[in-house]
Amino acid sequence: MKNIIREKLREIEEKENVEIIYAAESGSRAWGFSSPDSDYDVRFIYKRPEEDYLKLDPFSTVIEWQIDDTFDISGWDIRKVLLMLYKSNPTVFEWNNSPVVYKTTVEWEEISEVINKFFMSYTGLYHYFNTARTTYMKYLRSERVRLKKYFYALRPILASRWILSEGTPPPMSFRELCENKLPEELFPEVNALIEMKMSSCETAEIERIEKLNSFITEELDFLGSEIKNVQGGKHPDMSELNKIFLSLMK
Repeated sequence: MKNIIREKLREIEEKENVEIIYAAESGSRAWGFSSPDSDYDVRFIYKRPEEDYLKLDPFSTVIEWQIDDTFDISGWDIRKVLLMLYKSNPTVFEWNNSPVVYKTTVEWEEISEVINKFFMSYTGLYHYFNTARTTYMKYLRSERVRLKKYFYALRPILASRWILSEGTPPPMSFRELCENKLPEELFPEVNALIEMKMSSCETAEIERIEKLNSFITEELDFLGSEIKNVQGGKHPDMSELNKIFLSLMK
């Protein structure tokens, strides 16, 4: 499948007249709990020819290439990515930390070396906390729930715990987050959940797991109070990102 995805990336470059400098998996296959019918969430970062950035004509900073039962492929222009990095957007760090990389370049490796300097705990915490809270409120309070929604609540909770203790972008791997931040008494339930997820279809439903629901609600209460004590932080100097962007145009 990697070869098929790489061929699709080459097709995008040719037909969109862009150069892809980085591409990686961003969904359950990167998190480590994909179902047999999980699609491939391919995300890529590209740059256009220098003259495109000098024109007055507006151009899209997003390419949505293919969305079907097998693939979800889309990408962002590097200028958009650097501006989002300046704002410490968690998505940029997630893509950079993906364990499944389809393409990388020297240009991206240079960006990757400095990317964590732009991480702000406050922004990351709010993102993961709100993701977990929204998932719990919308999907996990019924008698029967969608199996995969437990992961969409548990992973951001553990990612928030990681940020509180480490002050760095959390790893993509759900198992790594569990090993470091999940209470040991919940290992049996979560390990069983992982096994079920990896052998069930994406739409599989299960009975609500009270032990996990209690943990989630307790963590949401805890994180909600902790976020109030986290400082917003100061944006790093934009000049470094300007230098990176200009160097990419050479």
